[in-house]
Amino acid sequence: MKVDFFRHGLGPDDAAAIADVLATPFLTSGAVGRKVEAQLAAYYDLPHALLTNSWTNGAVAVLLALGVGPGDEVIIPAMTFIATANVVKLVGATPVMADVDPGTLLLTAESIAAAITPRTRAVVPVHLYGQMCDMRAIRAMVDRHHASGGGRIAIVEDCAHCFEGRRVGERPGRHSDVACFSFYATKAITCGEGGGVICRDDDLAQAIREARLHGMSAAAADRFAGGHYNHWDQPRLGTKANLPDLLAALLPPQIERIDSLLPERERQAQRYLDAFKGSGLRVPTEDDGVRHARHLFPVGVPAGFRDEAITLLNEAGVGVTVNYRAVAEMTYYRGLGYRPEETPVAALWGSQTFTLPLFPGLSEQEQDHVIAAMERHILPRL
Repeated sequence: MKVDFFRHGLGPDDAAAIADVLATPFLTSGAVGRKVEAQLAAYYDLPHALLTNSWTNGAVAVLLALGVGPGDEVIIPAMTFIATANVVKLVGATPVMADVDPGTLLLTAESIAAAITPRTRAVVPVHLYGQMCDMRAIRAMVDRHHASGGGRIAIVEDCAHCFEGRRVGERPGRHSDVACFSFYATKAITCGEGGGVICRDDDLAQAIREARLHGMSAAAADRFAGGHYNHWDQPRLGTKANLPDLLAALLPPQIERIDSLLPERERQAQRYLDAFKGSGLRVPTEDDGVRHARHLFPVGVPAGFRDEAITLLNEAGVGVTVNYRAVAEMTYYRGLGYRPEETPVAALWGSQTFTLPLFPGLSEQEQDHVIAAMERHILPRL
């Protein structure tokens, strides 16, 4: 048997939604996207939601809107996908990599506080694998810093793994200035490539709206509103981050059903946890009060065995991947002077981890095959 690492759940009904857009004048950002933005805002009970063409470009637009640039520092976790660091570099600022908690592998208020300098302009807590960071604690720490005379620090949540997650009953966006999402091909909600941003501040939302489209004051549909051409201006520097209606059309049904699919992923995760209990396999811990989004199921083995373990599972027909090596391990960031040994928790996990298949539609038979392969090839070596 061959078990894919991931399979999307899009089908003929989703293709019909794209066909509907093809019958309209606007293939790029227009009425469909605005309806999806209203749907997202309602889901998170926030006044503003904006679609973007990726998490990465959306985060660049957010940092531009916040005025982050050369001379500024942005605190990020040392264990995350490289995009979290790259967006900081793309606006000319400096990523400051803080180490993560050895259990949850999440950024904490304490690790952020230790990394703050007078140049810190923002912090990006990453809800890694689907578990939310303690946003209440992070917000309280940032507010204390400001109240004691420190500079204002924006909180930008990285929710690429955590669309439907919660912590103490709260969804993303409650304690941050902005939260950024991903609708990439392997995400729980996907349009192939895409993303979104939510926030509550009116002025910041308008700044992001402009920054995601070259800094322009009007999108394509607005420039022809009322049946005639309308002039536009460029009040700020921006990038190209808007999501076309052609892709936005795939999102509404998935947003509607996302919460109903979480129990299936929770059952799959629990089957893994039950099967591997007491085996010595390293699995990230979960804090009390967390409703995990179950985006990924990463495990850890001794660092010297990790690559062999991946090969053994591949040969057994099990698709796996690595999420992630520490950012400081990357050649580019080593060249800038970052050193993995400065964030040892992230460095160790990055040398140990690989991720098992977990997604809606993964059959019990397929998961049994994954578990059997782990029991045959991996667990005896721990």
